[in-house]
Amino acid sequence: MAKLLDKVIGIMGFADEEPEEELFEENEREKNVQEEVRTSRKNAPVVSIHTQKQMRVVVMEPNSFEEAQSIADQLKNRRPVIVNLENAEKVLAKRIVDFISGTTYALNGNMQKVGNGIFLFVPTNVDISGEMRDELKDKGLFWPGSKLGRD
Repeated sequence: MAKLLDKVIGIMGFADEEPEEELFEENEREKNVQEEVRTSRKNAPVVSIHTQKQMRVVVMEPNSFEEAQSIADQLKNRRPVIVNLENAEKVLAKRIVDFISGTTYALNGNMQKVGNGIFLFVPTNVDISGEMRDELKDKGLFWPGSKLGRD
């Protein structure tokens, strides 16, 4: 019966609070944990996570829709892909571009038309507007009407 009465008094807000001594001990423990965390951060060595190797661009000329999956796999592995569809049938080329465009979008990447039937698909870790654009311009691999060729 006493426990029931203590619960009712606790619910109403009249219950005795924890002794200050216990609260002080808990606060001290929290401060010690925070100090330990801060100390470990100061002593941790700084390591560069995003070290980038020489970027390799994969060039593919698919002849069937089944090859679109291997293009998607390259994008999933964070490799830029140039897809040459100049010699593909229009219906097949459209299906491949639609599939790879969807893959690129799902991976937060970008695509750019760089020529007549030639597309550049890049994963999220590659910026088209940087060195790659200049390199494509230097090699004459951009389509004059595309955004890629404009500064």
